[in-house]
Amino acid sequence: MTIHASAIVDPNAELDPSVEVGPFSVIGANVKIGAGTVVKSHAVINGHTIIGEGNEIYQFASVGEANQDKKYKGEPTRLVIGNNNVIRENATIHRGTIQDNGITKIGNGNLFMASTHVGHDCIVGDNNILANYVALAGHVVIEDSIILGGYTGIHQFCQVASFSMCGMGSMVTKDIPNYVMVSGNPAKAHGMNFEGMRRRGMSKDVIKALKSAYKCVYLKGSKLEDAVKELEQGLALEFAEVAMFLASIKRSNRGIIR
Repeated sequence: MTIHASAIVDPNAELDPSVEVGPFSVIGANVKIGAGTVVKSHAVINGHTIIGEGNEIYQFASVGEANQDKKYKGEPTRLVIGNNNVIRENATIHRGTIQDNGITKIGNGNLFMASTHVGHDCIVGDNNILANYVALAGHVVIEDSIILGGYTGIHQFCQVASFSMCGMGSMVTKDIPNYVMVSGNPAKAHGMNFEGMRRRGMSKDVIKALKSAYKCVYLKGSKLEDAVKELEQGLALEFAEVAMFLASIKRSNRGIIR
């Protein structure tokens, strides 16, 4: 274990022997950090926080700090971070509240660029990119393989489904279905992430089916419930990707961006 002489690590913290801690970083008593994780200088890791393996935490990041919900009264809520995440300079990731499930959860392979914020009770899946100054309000769900452009803001309780994309400066106040691209303030749908589909090796038939599904929901002028029925009885029966897109619409609580 390599801990710089100026770092402050509580004796009750549990660090794997391979963990590195840089100058002037602070690690609290209830923190657990897995193998190969590197904490660079001036980072602060606090609270009941579990960090997995192979993560990089850069200078001035604040991880596991008390949340900013006024209802929070110091309860021992948690933050759990998986493996191989990169948390860049000045990023803030807060622990949960008892008003939800008491946990903020981060998956694997995510990139949190400088000055990003993950609020209390958020769930972030795997392989997402949050560009500089992205802010997730409390209780937000970010699924997998999503790109959030710089300065994007996500409203409380919104869900952003896998493989979607937000343009720079998007203000998201409703849910985003699978594959959909949004931008603007307030954010509006602007097609699907077809380039991302091609990079993932989706077939031309699947991409064509998703284009048709998008047109059905967004461009035909139909009521949403009518578009859902049309897809349920057609393309969703033939293509799993369309069924996924449809499922993300049907489970929405806040309503989808259209």
